[in-house]
Amino acid sequence: MRFLLGYGSCGIASGAQTVLKGLEKAFEGTDYIVEKVGCNGLCFAEPIVEVVTDSGESFLYGRLNETTAIELAESVKKGELPLNNRLSDEEMAFLNGQKRIVLSGCGKIDPENIESYIENGGYTALKTALSMGAEKIIEEIKISGLRGRGGAGFPTYIKWQSARNSVAEEKYIVCNADEGDPGAFMDRAVLEGDPHRVLEGMMISGIAVGASTGIIYVRAEYPLAVKRLKMAIEQMREKGILGDNIFDSGFSFDFRIMMGAGAFVCGEETALLASLGGNRGMPVTKPPFPAQKGFRKQPTNINNVETFANVSWIIENGGAAFASMGTDGSKGTKVFALAGRVKRGGLVEVPMGLTINEIVFDICGGIKEDAEIKAVQMGGPSGGCIPKDMLDTPIDYENIAKTGAIMGSGGMIVMDEKTCMVDMAKFFMDFTSKESCGKCVPCRIGTTRMLEILERIVKGEGEESDIETLVDLGESIKTGALCGLGNSAPNPVLTTIKYFRNEYEAHIKEKCCPAKKCTALIEYKIDANKCKGCSLCSKKCPVEAISGQIKSPYTIDAQKCIRCGECISTCKFGAIEVLSGEGME
Repeated sequence: MRFLLGYGSCGIASGAQTVLKGLEKAFEGTDYIVEKVGCNGLCFAEPIVEVVTDSGESFLYGRLNETTAIELAESVKKGELPLNNRLSDEEMAFLNGQKRIVLSGCGKIDPENIESYIENGGYTALKTALSMGAEKIIEEIKISGLRGRGGAGFPTYIKWQSARNSVAEEKYIVCNADEGDPGAFMDRAVLEGDPHRVLEGMMISGIAVGASTGIIYVRAEYPLAVKRLKMAIEQMREKGILGDNIFDSGFSFDFRIMMGAGAFVCGEETALLASLGGNRGMPVTKPPFPAQKGFRKQPTNINNVETFANVSWIIENGGAAFASMGTDGSKGTKVFALAGRVKRGGLVEVPMGLTINEIVFDICGGIKEDAEIKAVQMGGPSGGCIPKDMLDTPIDYENIAKTGAIMGSGGMIVMDEKTCMVDMAKFFMDFTSKESCGKCVPCRIGTTRMLEILERIVKGEGEESDIETLVDLGESIKTGALCGLGNSAPNPVLTTIKYFRNEYEAHIKEKCCPAKKCTALIEYKIDANKCKGCSLCSKKCPVEAISGQIKSPYTIDAQKCIRCGECISTCKFGAIEVLSGEGME
């Protein structure tokens, strides 16, 4: 019997260390061993332990703590598998609705032990690729239809072929692991949970293009991923999978790790290359493309984590098997990070072509508190908001682009009716304006001006001309910016104006926030008929804006109130009202 404890960043943050302590304490003196694995994607139920019986049956136990972990262990020692804390059939639909390739090893193997990866078929694809040779590898990638999973969706085989055709003494393979989208954590989970899958994909790419060095450009904010990558690389060297004449094939390869300083723009490949070279991360115009002139001015193939993580599966199973999944233009599977107001947030890998509604409702269980869905933000800060009446859109590169959003790296932020779309647009514009490298005027100045307008609107100081000004500025930035960050930075604003213009108009004309979120446009009041005079709200108020007498209705001083929401979360009687527009004094 195996006990697999999710020990990725999300699991550890949720208390996996105490769960490990409890299990080891309970199993002391027995033959039971707890294996630390990566995140299996069910982030909503962390900390998680998967119990795998000797017959191969699997049972998932979630939301554990030290006490419940000990109870689970004691039951197992008695030959029982308890129902307490076991994930329900409804929750298991989260996993059962997926098709896992990239995530197939996450939560199943020990990422700190190369033997665990090898026992599950690791590095067999590398051996196969060495016998195939470069042209056959690229042909399989072409047949597969694999497109870059970093956001642009560029055909992978074209990049590989271009780098192979470039003549140079030295070539490089670069993995873009600079995952900077708010709400996105796909790359982190793969690097933490199955690092060898990414490294193997990079080595196969090295065979294909004729490179002998792989560089992983990873965010310094991912310390656990960096730690496990370093361990994986060292273990590969010890087993002779790295270095000279790998598997007596004549092929030599080695890795380096470069940690980025957290600049969002370094997700753009030319800015990433500048950072690798020790320069400020700023994009340059293309051509020449990195495949011709990249790192150290040598031919360089750049793909992101998820793209490389698909490669070994394609080599093992054939490009046609990968192409049999997905749509005509978008083959295979895609990993999405679900966050926001969705009931079951986490990592989802599904074939291209499923609709957003199928992912949100069938797999992730719908909206928290069974509220009405309002929109889904796709593509991160450079993406767009897709309204609820368009959520039956099939997920592929072309159909998502038609909505005004982009596929991006795969972040999905789910919003309900309590979300203010103007405030959401302001949040993303604040992010992109701060992350602009400043090289080109449209992005540097344009995003700042758009942010200033949005800040005025949410304060109730908007003017009727602001909406058209935002549209004009956004379109100018899209056409005039130097790189992909600038080209797509206005998307959240443009899509929210396109689909939720009425909210902008309410903020400007009526000085009202329909979602009752913008603090300058709302007011808290206590309903005297519902207030029981318990004083809890008064005690919780951080600015002492609530006053009254015990057993008598309390009141809120609107001038002192900062609209933090503490009183609402404290009141057990629903006596706190949020007013916007009419009804406000």
